[in-house]
Amino acid sequence: MITTSYFAQLKHIENPLSICGRAPDWYTGPQYKMLAPKYWFFKEYKEGNIDQDKYTELFIKHVLVPLDAQQVYNYLCAEYGRNVTLLCYEKPGDFCHRHIVANWFNNNLNIKVEELKFNKGDALWK
Repeated sequence: MITTSYFAQLKHIENPLSICGRAPDWYTGPQYKMLAPKYWFFKEYKEGNIDQDKYTELFIKHVLVPLDAQQVYNYLCAEYGRNVTLLCYEKPGDFCHRHIVANWFNNNLNIKVEELKFNKGDALWK
């Protein structure tokens, strides 16, 4: 099962995979930048020049449309295992590209990708 989470919970994640353009300097785990936002629209969003809807539109158009969801899923499972957790920076309730990726897998492959739930610092796996 592919799940999602954020770097602050890394110590509770067994099989992390960064999908950011740039992971934290202290992160030494694997990275899969094919699912990372393009710097130019990421910067526009962070500077407040585009909203979440425009960011989502650009992310889908420039990151996800060129990819084949089944090929990406097969690659992730083969390379990183079926229990991989896709990571980025934002907390679960915040707008984030990992949620767009999760929806992409769900919409294209009918694969439910859920956010890991944590309780008192311990990862609870669903």
